[in-house]
Amino acid sequence: MCGIWALFGSDECLSVQCLSAMKIAHRGPDAFRFENVNGFTNCCFGFHRLAVVDQLYGMQPIRVKKFPYLWLCYNGEIYNFKQLQKQFGFDYQTLVDGEVILHLYNRGGIEQTTSMLDGVFAFILLDTANRKVFLARDTYGVRPLFKVLTDDGFLGVCSEAKGLINLKHSTSLCSKVEPFLPGHYEVLDLKPSGKVASVELVKFHSCKDEPLHVACDTVEALPSGFDIDTVKSNIRILFENAVRKRLMAHRRIGCLLSGGLDSSLVAAVLLKLMKEININYPLQTFAIGMENSPDLLAARKVAAHIGSEHHEVILNTEEGIQAIEEVIFSLETYDITTIRASIGMYLVSKYIRKKTDSVVIFSGEGSDELTQGYIYFHKAPSPEEAAEESERLLKELYLFDVLRADRTTAAHGLELRVPFLDHRFTSYYLSLPAELRIPKNGIEKYLLRLSFEDSNLLPKEILWRPKEAFSDGMASVKKSWFSILQDYIDQQVDDLLLEKAAEKYPFNPPKTKESYYYRQIFEKHYPGRSSWLPHYWMPRWVKATDPSARTLKHYKSATQE
Repeated sequence: MCGIWALFGSDECLSVQCLSAMKIAHRGPDAFRFENVNGFTNCCFGFHRLAVVDQLYGMQPIRVKKFPYLWLCYNGEIYNFKQLQKQFGFDYQTLVDGEVILHLYNRGGIEQTTSMLDGVFAFILLDTANRKVFLARDTYGVRPLFKVLTDDGFLGVCSEAKGLINLKHSTSLCSKVEPFLPGHYEVLDLKPSGKVASVELVKFHSCKDEPLHVACDTVEALPSGFDIDTVKSNIRILFENAVRKRLMAHRRIGCLLSGGLDSSLVAAVLLKLMKEININYPLQTFAIGMENSPDLLAARKVAAHIGSEHHEVILNTEEGIQAIEEVIFSLETYDITTIRASIGMYLVSKYIRKKTDSVVIFSGEGSDELTQGYIYFHKAPSPEEAAEESERLLKELYLFDVLRADRTTAAHGLELRVPFLDHRFTSYYLSLPAELRIPKNGIEKYLLRLSFEDSNLLPKEILWRPKEAFSDGMASVKKSWFSILQDYIDQQVDDLLLEKAAEKYPFNPPKTKESYYYRQIFEKHYPGRSSWLPHYWMPRWVKATDPSARTLKHYKSATQE
């Protein structure tokens, strides 16, 4: 996890512009480099480093003697870089996994490069010999990337939007900063002036398609067919493989553990594999919640079962409320459910950074979207519509849960790993008949739970624990975090302000005091940027005015009698 930043064709003095690069310093607390491009005085790269692999040669932009005309600035982890080296006979100059991008590009161009990378990534590749700039982002947008391109060809690229919004440019000070689409690469021509012109934007991978890099995966062809035993076995094999490949790190590994199914499965498989490869330190697991909340109690049970070194962070309501503004600044969104769920994740990440030496943090993101874990999936009109909704959610992850997971951890210099979003695992799961993937017997994620039933990885009551709304899972028995938030915000927003909300904020107008409160804070830091959120996250097939699961009829939290 790092922060990348680059400018091409800047009219302004680069020493002034580079102040914008410092807005993402939190993403790379270990080192910073600012480098001009030879022959292009108005083009430069900025890089904030979190050293996870190759402590010695990991600074960027990456350049190697073999390809002196290539410059690479990337944020991510490429899990199959050793397999690709073996397959194509690449001669690596460093231990940095991202170096493989240079070799793949030299061998087969940008299309083959992006299609063969098994991992998470956002990168800027400059080819001065052919005068090309390439931008690319992984299938689910696990690693963030934003860009701004003016009419006269000034290009700015950054891991977070906050590194671009204050850039100076002669023709337009308020050009549109926008997220770069996941699963795409863009080709741009680099002119002698340092300015660029976009040539094409190409989608290189869809979540349903089996990725091309399967050809050099460590797990070979799986048995075909949809009989339940074959499917369960394949799910276990691919999920274990997804966790195993993500063990690549020279820094200590930890795991977020809410006590729900997803994070518990990740933690259990992670600990098992760490023992197998003789990692000689205990796995630290981290839970956050109010005193005796359902999440804390369930996480405690899982930690005891798997034998992790468990840490509990008690959520202080005042601390949670005080964190709202810094959380919104970090997230760059005003989406209601994203902000609610981010507060706990932001505070637990803060604890990990301050109190422990764990840096590479595993988490359960992506499972709800992939395995139909949201409560509203019980209301799906048909298995086919549920399958379509699952794909829609996966495509939009970069706006919601993946955004939350990246920003809340990156704000504290941690690197997130999300095995549920492994390319091969997700494409296999999505290839299964729609009927197999829907909730059954009133239980969501039924197939995933069933696949691990005989593994003894988790206590049965955890494996079959119903989904909690995140804010309820963190709540005390007395009062939910959801209710505490509402009570506080009710005092902050006047009824009259809410009545006139649509006039003040015509795009995505706030409908509740809570959404109005978040929007005010967002507009304070990012005025006029409301289009970054195309729509609020809301459940489907139900009449919902609030995104929380607790407002749905099917939902019954553990804190309710």
